[in-house]
Amino acid sequence: MQDRENAGQVTVWGKGGKTRTVLLSQETWAELRALKGEAALDAPVFPSRKGKGHLDQSQVHRIVQAAAVRAGIEAPVSPHWLRHAHASHALDRGAPIHLVQATLGHASVATTAKYLHARPEDSSARYLGV
Repeated sequence: MQDRENAGQVTVWGKGGKTRTVLLSQETWAELRALKGEAALDAPVFPSRKGKGHLDQSQVHRIVQAAAVRAGIEAPVSPHWLRHAHASHALDRGAPIHLVQATLGHASVATTAKYLHARPEDSSARYLGV
């Protein structure tokens, strides 16, 4: 975690062993800082209860599934489902495709374009900048 002017940024290690830097709003940054308490900036935000270090993939999957049950979501969910939802909603709300590409860590904009959904009233050209 790194403090920035009124907000912050975190480094995320994710899918494919890639690292990404994610800029956070002031509100989200404040929430994460509160969660960390007095822990060092380089300490995991969500440490594992099984010992030192971060949550592993199976722990995150169980947490997401438990949250879905508490929220009354009956459809199958996973961390990747949340990733897909983020990309789809960001693009649906007009986020530039290159920005969504960067947040997802895609090497190719063609991979990110798979998150575009056919909408009769919209043209995918709007997202691709053509």
